[in-house]
Amino acid sequence: MASTDDISALLQRVARQDRAAFAEVYAATSAKLYGIILRILRRRDIADEVLQEVYVKIWERSADFRPERASPIAWMAAIARNRALDEARRKLPVSIEDHPEVQDFPSDAETGLAAVMRGEDSKRLADCLARLEADRRQMVVLAYCEGLSREELAATYDQPVNTIKTWLRRSLAQLKGCLSS
Repeated sequence: MASTDDISALLQRVARQDRAAFAEVYAATSAKLYGIILRILRRRDIADEVLQEVYVKIWERSADFRPERASPIAWMAAIARNRALDEARRKLPVSIEDHPEVQDFPSDAETGLAAVMRGEDSKRLADCLARLEADRRQMVVLAYCEGLSREELAATYDQPVNTIKTWLRRSLAQLKGCLSS
């Protein structure tokens, strides 16, 4: 592995857009940075992409490196760590939509709406649902009985996701008020 002074000198050359120096920096440091990223993200496919982004950032910001503040590997490791943490925070929670194969199993179970409509409160619920505007009623049924996501509803109704969230929240509040009276 190259020494700290060697890598510092290489980064100075990278700041002058020296591609050969950049290749040497990559060869000397990529294994360490990849290890940092992989430890945080735990997925090789995402870690590969993040490593590439880290080296783009190193190429772009190499002129910002100050050897009197930190060692070159510490400076690059901070970039890698911060980018990996950003990616980890950005990652959406695992959803059933990430695994569509589990949705392909037919079910003989009664739907939620059918079970509710069979119950004694069905008349009250039907009356309260009827008080909603037709599109809002359909949206509530699609979301809470058919399982459509807000994103799918947004596409269906050609509206932004935040608008769909607001409509659903207001419709549920209206239903709650109706059912509690």
